[in-house]
Amino acid sequence: MAYTVIWYGKKGIVEKTPFDAEKAARDYALSIFPDRKSGIVAVEVRKDDGTVVFSKAGGS
Repeated sequence: MAYTVIWYGKKGIVEKTPFDAEKAARDYALSIFPDRKSGIVAVEVRKDDGTVVFSKAGGS
């Protein structure tokens, strides 16, 4: 199953990054989120069917 990390800014989606595994996607989102806080308000990990499996909000 494919997973996508979706980065959200104040005006919507900023970037999408595909992954093959949920753990890799979640680890990536958690490790990069603190560095991307400028302009990023949330990050989500979604399955290819659209189900959200992880999300984190916060930032500027």
